[in-house]
Amino acid sequence: MEVKIGVYNSPREIVFESEEARDDILSALRTALAAADGLLLLPDEKGRTIAIPGSRVAYIELGADGSRRVGFGAR
Repeated sequence: MEVKIGVYNSPREIVFESEEARDDILSALRTALAAADGLLLLPDEKGRTIAIPGSRVAYIELGADGSRRVGFGAR
């Protein structure tokens, strides 16, 4: 699913594809926001980890579950 994260005082949002379930992402966000110095850690589909201080997260937009298909065989 596509994940977009807005960060305070940053003109660009962080956009990446993740194989994590929607509930897992929301749980990680709740944990990061609950702690005073919480860190939001989310893996992307390429094996990288995105780390953002919970206090700096302005918003998160989660796309539809499932991958987008591209090309002539897309249905």
